[in-house]
Amino acid sequence: MMKIDYNEAADILKNCGNAYVLIHQSPDGDCVGAGHTIYHMFRAMGKKAKILCSDEISDRFAFIKKDYEDEDFEPDIIISADVADDKLLGSLREEYGDKVELCIDHHISNNGYAAKTLVNPDASATCEVLYEIIKILGIPVTGAMAACIYTGIATDTGCFKYENAGARCHEIAAELKRSVKINYARINRDMFDVKSIGRLKMEKSVIDIMEFYLDGKCTMICVTTDILDKMGVDAAELDGIAGLPLQVEGVEVGVTIKQRDENSYKISMRSANDVNVSDICAMLGGGGHIKAAGCLLHGTMDEVKKQIVDAVAKGLEQC
Repeated sequence: MMKIDYNEAADILKNCGNAYVLIHQSPDGDCVGAGHTIYHMFRAMGKKAKILCSDEISDRFAFIKKDYEDEDFEPDIIISADVADDKLLGSLREEYGDKVELCIDHHISNNGYAAKTLVNPDASATCEVLYEIIKILGIPVTGAMAACIYTGIATDTGCFKYENAGARCHEIAAELKRSVKINYARINRDMFDVKSIGRLKMEKSVIDIMEFYLDGKCTMICVTTDILDKMGVDAAELDGIAGLPLQVEGVEVGVTIKQRDENSYKISMRSANDVNVSDICAMLGGGGHIKAAGCLLHGTMDEVKKQIVDAVAKGLEQC
């Protein structure tokens, strides 16, 4: 793995041919926004790009997907966006995991699986990193690009309220709003306020069975496939639910367990103050950011919970 800077990444994107762009499984606003931003960048440079994801991209992002045209072609380069570990490629990993020539990311836990990697852990989102590359390349920011970039930054910062919302992401949002006329308020409403009836019922259900550990410093909610089926909720509707456990007073680490199949669970961790959940998730084979991280665990629900609580206990001891 070779670490590169913004200018080197811009040169690669400028001089390469058509690309496949890989984004991570359980796609969120930043990887969806980043993948589509690269697509529009390539179109602006007269090249083709195709977005690949192991999971379906939710219709929550229909306002982004509507400007994307899927085409069949053989790629000259494989690029990943917002993918810190090739394990996060899901079913794409076997075919493309060892073929990624350029990774663009902002996760401090990036494990360097790509041949060349641009990672800026100080950036609020991968979309922030891509905005800087667009400026270097001198590509005009269109309305479609602005919607992608803003969505990525807004969703990864919790609508600019998380600690990772640095000065630069606020400046970028201001630059976008000054230069491109799109409905930013509508994006915020769709991303943060609108929920299906099933999602609201599901939230009530998991709150009712919320579990507390380590003298109330760790809170855990479990979203099982049975709950999703009962409430008629698709897994794609779960964006943002990881913040629920942190809403409880006195909690330092909030944990959300999302069941993927009978013995597989996606874990999302959030830190309220000083606990480094990236280090905790690293103990469990995952990673992410200091305040927001995740991993994938296997076993029974009880076994998974014990692994998590033991790791969180160690993380609390290190503070």
